[in-house]
Amino acid sequence: MASIDVDDVTLHFPIIGAGDRSVKNTLLSIATGGKISGGSGTILVTGLEHVNFQLRDGDRLGLIGHNGAGKSTLLKVIAGIYTPTQGHVEVQGKVLSTLNITLGFEMEATGFENIILRGRLLGLSSAEIKLKIDEIAEFTELGRYLELPVRVYSSGMLMRLAFAIMTSLESDILLMDEVIGTGDARFIHKAEARLNEFMNKAKIMVIASHSDDVIKEFCNKALLLKNGTVFAMGEVGEILELYQSDEYQD
Repeated sequence: MASIDVDDVTLHFPIIGAGDRSVKNTLLSIATGGKISGGSGTILVTGLEHVNFQLRDGDRLGLIGHNGAGKSTLLKVIAGIYTPTQGHVEVQGKVLSTLNITLGFEMEATGFENIILRGRLLGLSSAEIKLKIDEIAEFTELGRYLELPVRVYSSGMLMRLAFAIMTSLESDILLMDEVIGTGDARFIHKAEARLNEFMNKAKIMVIASHSDDVIKEFCNKALLLKNGTVFAMGEVGEILELYQSDEYQD
């Protein structure tokens, strides 16, 4: 059984040497979420504060909130990229994150070589990569370009390759920051079925998105964040309605 337990998670980001008033004013002017405090050379930005929730098999959680509300930060805490300042996160099951699907690409290596490198980085054995490599290559439609260094690829071509590798994998827990895009309108249409299958394989999914349609299509519950705290959690329609309400916007 897969599970995620987030228990009283708080996360502070200390900014050393930022106590100058002009710097603090600049931070305050650009911040759209979280809380800023401190002085005497150090400013503390609170990314998350006292966040609690539990997820089990079959849960599809949509993270909702304005820019800076803490959605991506929470995903990174669950993924183990950030360590909470307070509280803890307990995760049971294999986790796959799409927070940076081009992570581990070597720009001087070929497309084929990067399939192997990225596969090993994601925990696949050489035998497992060998079984997947032809299917991945065919899906990308990159042909002979896979024999060239990826530094010559367009951004759309690189995203095709990264998308094909990522969606060939399986996990118990899937973490996504927005739905994966491929930079190519025609390829996006082809990729829809593969993306749906990829997302449905996971026992638990957590996705951050600004799209109501995405949240409605893929999620069975939603968590609304404001200034790094949980404003509400519950049924998708109810939480989306609350997100648009004056109660949340104030």
